[in-house]
Amino acid sequence: MKISRILLLVVLATCCTGQLFAQQPDPSILTLKRIFTDRDFDAARFGPARWLEDGRAYTTVEPAADVKGGQDIIRYEADSGQRSILVAAKTLVPAGATAALPIDDYVWSADGKQLLIFTNSQQVWRQRTRGDYWVAGLDGKGLKKLGGKAEPATLMFAKFSPDGRRVGYVRSNNLYVEDLATGGIRQLTSNGSPVLINGTFDWVYEEELDLRDGWRWSPDSQSIAFWQLDSTGVGEFYLINNTDSLYPKVTPIPYPKVGTTNSSARVGVVSAGGGEVRWLAVPGDPRNNYIADMDWAGNSTEIVLQHLNRRQDTVELMLADARNGLVRTVFTDKDDAWVDLRVSDLQWLDGGKSFTWISERDGWRHLYVISRDGKSVRLITPGNFDITNVDNIDEADGSFYYTASPDNPTQRYLYRGRLDGKGPAERVSPQSLPGTHTYSISPHGGLAFHTYSTFMTPAATDLVRLPQHTSVRPLAANSALLEKVKNIKRGPSEFFRVDIGDGIQLDGWMIKPPDFDPSKRYPVLVHVYGEPAAQTVLDRWGGNNELWHLMLAQQGYIVISVDNRGTPSPRGRAWRKVVYRQIGSLASREQAAAAKVIQGWPFVDPSRIAIWGWSGGGSMTLNQMFRHPDIYRAGMSVAPVSDQTLYDTIYQERYMGLPTDNAEDYKNGSPITYVDGLRGKLLVVHGSGDDNVHFQSTEKLINALVAANKPFTMMEYPNRRHDISTGTNTSRHLYELLTRFLHDNMPAGLEK
Repeated sequence: MKISRILLLVVLATCCTGQLFAQQPDPSILTLKRIFTDRDFDAARFGPARWLEDGRAYTTVEPAADVKGGQDIIRYEADSGQRSILVAAKTLVPAGATAALPIDDYVWSADGKQLLIFTNSQQVWRQRTRGDYWVAGLDGKGLKKLGGKAEPATLMFAKFSPDGRRVGYVRSNNLYVEDLATGGIRQLTSNGSPVLINGTFDWVYEEELDLRDGWRWSPDSQSIAFWQLDSTGVGEFYLINNTDSLYPKVTPIPYPKVGTTNSSARVGVVSAGGGEVRWLAVPGDPRNNYIADMDWAGNSTEIVLQHLNRRQDTVELMLADARNGLVRTVFTDKDDAWVDLRVSDLQWLDGGKSFTWISERDGWRHLYVISRDGKSVRLITPGNFDITNVDNIDEADGSFYYTASPDNPTQRYLYRGRLDGKGPAERVSPQSLPGTHTYSISPHGGLAFHTYSTFMTPAATDLVRLPQHTSVRPLAANSALLEKVKNIKRGPSEFFRVDIGDGIQLDGWMIKPPDFDPSKRYPVLVHVYGEPAAQTVLDRWGGNNELWHLMLAQQGYIVISVDNRGTPSPRGRAWRKVVYRQIGSLASREQAAAAKVIQGWPFVDPSRIAIWGWSGGGSMTLNQMFRHPDIYRAGMSVAPVSDQTLYDTIYQERYMGLPTDNAEDYKNGSPITYVDGLRGKLLVVHGSGDDNVHFQSTEKLINALVAANKPFTMMEYPNRRHDISTGTNTSRHLYELLTRFLHDNMPAGLEK
């Protein structure tokens, strides 16, 4: 009896041990749980980092060893790497509190003796730009919350004055200045309201012109220049939250849809000590022009601004006298389609006698140096290539750094040129490291935080010395993550070009299944975007989306993405702007042409092509499913614009022109026009709290599909925004939904 019991226990133990061992996940196999729930592939990040003392040192934020949940601000000597705690977490515990302030962001005063901490941040549209601000000296001495008795998380865009004596900020759409020595607070504007906005922006300026912080200190700390927007008369869109209370909560958002009234915008100047606002006499109807950028013009008496017409085909660079508001135009840039506006790239040179400017005036995106009066315009990046951004200008050295990729538009490299435009540019990023390089360069240009990744390889960050590009030390090596990703079971991945005729070759990438057999035919999932706001075909790490695509490849799918013309690839102005007034139409033709070529590849099953995309990619998915039903068996459209007249003025009018003279092209570009063509299996997904592409767009699409008697599947995520990521388990659930729909409607494996 005892022997039998012992044997039974041994058998049970062996059985249970075997089950436990069998349940251990295979590290080479990807699952949605690993990607979206367990976050197995999250990367370590470096920063936020700030250069100090012209690049001789820098600070960053690291977890504190002696304060649970606290963060120290660490100083590193750039050359030696010597580490010291500059501001300890234990000094950032407010009086009466039990925990240190969490640091969402921070900035140093110009003299490096005071610290401004941003914490308790709240989301405003896309970013967390509202919260609390605290000021402290070195070592956290004199920790003080700004705003007096203001409600928590109500301050925005706090900034030290250049002399470090005051901090300005926005609260409830008004401007304030707080004296750091006395604590006195002076309110500079008092008319702020939900529709009269001082020092920040409405929804469309923030979303489409990337403007959030709407005020600037003068260099002498005596004045403040600021935008004021008046959204009176702008149509309101109502977001309805049905989930957080017994009755619906309705949030109105002034949102100008195509062809409707915009906010008016103007710029004022006010003394930091208070007083009357002096308004700049900018010409033109303020509701049918945009002030797309503004700053002090290298001194404390003049302001430079970029005045953009509503069609967005002409930008005027204006100088304004801050003392009397008089304005004059010094330079004008035009384009037959739209001006490739690059705000905040203007930098004053030679003591303010000239400035830098990015333009496509010769057919390529180049950097120019223009005299202050606009009479001299000098190209300093000549050649048939595009620059993608200017990374640093070292006027003392007569050099500058910029990012470009003349030979491969899917990659990005650092180059060094001369401000006089003489001599060939020098590639700084190593030839041995093809892929995508990004840099945060020190003020003197001798050092940089360098981040490098490739398709299928996560990013790593190190400190490099320029222009030699020698590595000083790793900052976020991500060695464990790199090894984990390296060990994932995968098949071949490659970049390619597909010839769609008429001399047009489109860039693409492809992920093949493990154990790929070229004699077999595989189903294909196409990932699409296709609009002017982004490329999908880039030789860089794609994060969770890339991991999901790789997971699908493990399950037997080929995953492909192709960039049509009109995407922001560095292939010249003509490549990008051929899409003018043809959003939705040209890309649909070119994506379909590419798909037909792909159907002819010997390892592709031409009857099993599916497509998916988000936002503009959701719209493109609909266009493909409706216009080219002979190609696609299934499509998954996330947060699509079904009707272009439902989207905002700045984005849609930039690329399509005004609807008053282009109504037919708006109709032809909108997928809702073609719902009768649907034959394949369609999934539409949208968040009801989407403030960007409104849920209204999907509701109108549903009505059209119902009227056409077309079957489809639809999923609403209640109160989620455009990214459909907030709320418990949302991302996991969404990608489970997409995966299941794909499996159900276009199974992997061989079909009989």
